[in-house]
Amino acid sequence: MSSQDSEAIWKAYGDVIFTLDGDEGAKDASGNTITLDQTKIDEARATIDAEYAALEYSRNRASEYPSIEDQLDDIYHNGIDAWKATIKTTKDKYPKP
Repeated sequence: MSSQDSEAIWKAYGDVIFTLDGDEGAKDASGNTITLDQTKIDEARATIDAEYAALEYSRNRASEYPSIEDQLDDIYHNGIDAWKATIKTTKDKYPKP
């Protein structure tokens, strides 16, 4: 099990309180060793990866939008319609799936 699986483990076993104890594996809140099902972890990792990929458009938009200060300045000097046109360019470039 790799350290990259930790997010998937927490997702797969969200109802269990446990710690990862190096080479000794996982332990529950009482210190008892528990067995983790790699298939369950892999399924959780696939879900996490799909959720991340589904929001790519949002991350792309956020990186291209003007700063809040610049947006407010645009509204002040050019009005709401000009601001909407600026924002729409980015929204059109990265549409929601």
